[in-house]
Amino acid sequence: MEEDMDEGQTQKGCLECCIKCLGGIPYPSLIATILLYAGVALFCGCGHEALSGTVTILQNYFEVVRSPVDALDVFTMIDIIKYVIYGIASAFFVYGILLMVEGFFTSGAIKDLYGDFKITTCGRCVSAWFIMLTYIFMLAWLGVTAFTSLPVFIYFNIWNICQNATVLEGATLCLDPRQYGIVSIAEAKTVCAGTEKFYKMCESNELDMTFHLFICALAGAGAAVIAMIHYLMVLSANWAYVKDACRMQKYEDIKSKEEQELHDIHSTRSKERLNAYT
Repeated sequence: MEEDMDEGQTQKGCLECCIKCLGGIPYPSLIATILLYAGVALFCGCGHEALSGTVTILQNYFEVVRSPVDALDVFTMIDIIKYVIYGIASAFFVYGILLMVEGFFTSGAIKDLYGDFKITTCGRCVSAWFIMLTYIFMLAWLGVTAFTSLPVFIYFNIWNICQNATVLEGATLCLDPRQYGIVSIAEAKTVCAGTEKFYKMCESNELDMTFHLFICALAGAGAAVIAMIHYLMVLSANWAYVKDACRMQKYEDIKSKEEQELHDIHSTRSKERLNAYT
């Protein structure tokens, strides 16, 4: 009987502990972090593979070769963008962890206002710093989204030309990478409809896969923008709560001091009356 009661109390204690732990999780920050990781992973992974597919298409169908000297050609720019993608993946993995930690501490500061953890000026400054930094990152991701839409537009035009060349017999449609600044003006790397390379490229797996990978990368960048906006809402709300809680904390401190002073005055007067009576 006693063992059953002890077991029931243990299960009840574990349940209460789990409920308390789940109640301390900052769910808005958790949702924003999951969305940020998903968006960054989609953008970095699909963008990296789409750039590799672009290199394959340029080399196999447009016969664009890498410059033998250290010149800033299209392949060098693609390599630079790949390194930037590596940096973005690493930086926002760390930044997501930092924002989650800030969400845990802010939630703890609000819920345990009169416990061991007190809201400090440093904590408010850190929250304000994260708001400013997240706003800057949101603008940066908007720029990344706009930049990612450019290859989507280019590949859509290529796909559209392939479709029209298949439907319209005898149409003279050409693809010229000079129009997009991929190669210099002096290089003629045009691929026109009716040639073997044109039909091979239109029917190739690389073109279709690269086009869809760029679309996924654009979707990932858009998800990162939404995550940044979500973070801004969460951080602004936490900042407002912390600010109000700090004012309430100051009010309670002043109130407790006044009550202590009144208690001391009352005790002193009682002692004086007792001494006068005796």
